[in-house]
Amino acid sequence: MSNGFVMILSGPSGSGKDTVIQELLDRDDQTVVSISMTTRAPRPGEVDGVHYYFVTKEEFEQNIRDGEMLEYAIYGGNYYGTPKAPIRAWTEAGKTVILKIEVQGAAKVKEQHPDILMVFLMPPSIYALRKRLQGRNTETPEEIEQRIEIAKREISGAYAYDYIVVNERIEDAVNNIQGVIDRHRNQADEPQT
Repeated sequence: MSNGFVMILSGPSGSGKDTVIQELLDRDDQTVVSISMTTRAPRPGEVDGVHYYFVTKEEFEQNIRDGEMLEYAIYGGNYYGTPKAPIRAWTEAGKTVILKIEVQGAAKVKEQHPDILMVFLMPPSIYALRKRLQGRNTETPEEIEQRIEIAKREISGAYAYDYIVVNERIEDAVNNIQGVIDRHRNQADEPQT
């Protein structure tokens, strides 16, 4: 059985990461998504242990002190991070583990694990991104503008990723990312000479 691997998927808020990940999970039973831990409040419909592990600031900071976080960052005033144990178990079982993490966290992980695969999901334009954020009806106009400014900074760092996939049509973006996963798996399966 081939070894599993970890793929980071980053992109600005509103770029379509959750939709792309769900499509990848629906297509491929060898792909799983790591569940992040956060101190932000759940949005309507979000479930603890499914969408995120929702914890207090104190609980999150204890996990940091215990060395139980692969990475973490503060984004929009809240902690976000990736617990280590589930990732190790999945990769040992031959799974492709998608880490949906912010650019800050991705840079930290890449520093510690230079061989990790990194994919940046790019919105087709800032205009399209603003429309998507407005359509979610989950943020105030001020919060949307704050996310747009953060998105501009994140997009400027996309060059550090192995692949940049523009999400103009969800089906095309999913096909492109699945192609990246398949190529990486095939390379891992090739005998070493």
